[in-house]
Amino acid sequence: MHRSQRVRPQSVILHVVIIAGAAAMFFPFLWTFITSITAGAGFSITPQLWPENPSFEAYQTLFTERPFARVVANSVGLALVTTLVQLFTSATAAYAFSRLPFRGRGIVFAIYLATMMIPLQVLIVPLFAELKAFGLLNTYLGALLPTFASAFGIFLLRQAINQVPRELDEAATLDGAGHFRVFTQIVIPNIRPALATLTVFAFMSSWNAFLWPLVVLRSPELQTLPIALAGLQGQYTTAWDVVMAGSVVSILPMLALYIFAQKYIIQGVASSGIK
Repeated sequence: MHRSQRVRPQSVILHVVIIAGAAAMFFPFLWTFITSITAGAGFSITPQLWPENPSFEAYQTLFTERPFARVVANSVGLALVTTLVQLFTSATAAYAFSRLPFRGRGIVFAIYLATMMIPLQVLIVPLFAELKAFGLLNTYLGALLPTFASAFGIFLLRQAINQVPRELDEAATLDGAGHFRVFTQIVIPNIRPALATLTVFAFMSSWNAFLWPLVVLRSPELQTLPIALAGLQGQYTTAWDVVMAGSVVSILPMLALYIFAQKYIIQGVASSGIK
């Protein structure tokens, strides 16, 4: 056999380690689904890998005895609005930081990046007081306003725009194009992978948000999915099959979005220089 056709021990070990790691990461999702179709599931010393009588009764309970459809609609709506607005604000701000020379651009951009080091817990009280003054507590707009701008999104798209050759801008300018046409017809088509990456990150951040919706949204009909999942756990007893059914429902949209945009995420992270 040729040397290139030999199976090297290092390659076998690497594949075994990768497969074992993938199985270890996939098992919690599999266990969540198995528990959701196990009627009256609870903690057991000898857990079963597959229930004897699988049933989707927990899903029926989830959507009939609780307003879970409204909760899912709330999360989907907030996540979609957050994602669309973040794409617009991040793309326009990134274009300004990358292509428009103005005094103090580096300092302003550094300040934007510095805000990434401030945890949300520090901002909860001032944000709450500000929204209370404007009468936006317990409203969708109050939950959305702090998410409309993202320092990480601006950084990600700025890095991607910096990779677009400036010669394309100059050629378009010679043909009479202004900043709007350069931005929409040249820059945006060339940073689609980065936009897809930001789409997934923004949607996932809004979809999994817990602390801020918990503080600002008080009415049960305005609750988002993470808050509703936390409410499924009782003080003394918990229907774990129903809890896991809710977890499966919360996982599926993110899983579908990531599978759809996986190729663009890899390209976006690689082209923007983020390691």
